[in-house]
Amino acid sequence: MKQEERKKRLAIAGCGFLGNILMDAWKKGLLPEYEIAGVLGRDEERAAFMAAKAGCPVCRNIQELLEQKPDYVAEMASVQLVKEIAEPVLCRGADLVVLSVGAFADEAFYEKISRTAREEGTRVHIASGAIGGFDVLRTVSLMGQVKTRMVTHKGPESLKNTPVFRDSLMDAREEEEVFAGNTKEAIKLLPTKVNVSVAASLATAGTEKTRFSIVSVPGMTGDDHRITAEVEGVKAVVDIYSDTSAIAAWSVVALLRNLVSPIMF
Repeated sequence: MKQEERKKRLAIAGCGFLGNILMDAWKKGLLPEYEIAGVLGRDEERAAFMAAKAGCPVCRNIQELLEQKPDYVAEMASVQLVKEIAEPVLCRGADLVVLSVGAFADEAFYEKISRTAREEGTRVHIASGAIGGFDVLRTVSLMGQVKTRMVTHKGPESLKNTPVFRDSLMDAREEEEVFAGNTKEAIKLLPTKVNVSVAASLATAGTEKTRFSIVSVPGMTGDDHRITAEVEGVKAVVDIYSDTSAIAAWSVVALLRNLVSPIMF
């Protein structure tokens, strides 16, 4: 009889809404192959609240978190946090699960982390976030010179406090395109709004060759992301609507379950 494998040690970096969804999923027994090694958060009170759910340590910095010897570190916070922790995590022998994939629109950072993971024998796992269909998008991109385009529809309210917002959008009666370019340009302009476009472009044509536009839709709540990847003879379309960011956290739960599953999807 095969000896029972030890549980994987999971550390969570980010103690906000998304981090708590991941923790609660673990509490509900949806990640039975894992134990929580520790949590990292900038807000000490929120970090302590989340850590109490698992009875695990609260860590003040990435070094303290890595002292807990995690097998996986799940980033649940921001592009900036990915850039701060990716290299030390990989160099300490842990895999990194990334939700804020916009960090990899920075090609120099992408190459550095790819090289580090290869040298250290560790991996970066990119969660699907608010979209999906990475399998079919990657498949199409292998078949030939892929053309990828993405259109995101958002309500004008969600565009407030961004460079593309105009007061006139609030009174508009028709849809209006507020951004057109590529995903590399988009993530620089809207670092917290278009992580999904970077994920789709990394799976297909790359950040500079993936065309991306944002359309403001009067009265709309939530986001609708439509990705089209096309080669000769094949056209794949992924279209996902959500009115909550919770789907992003649940994509991390799904990824973690898949990593330890005997049958992978």
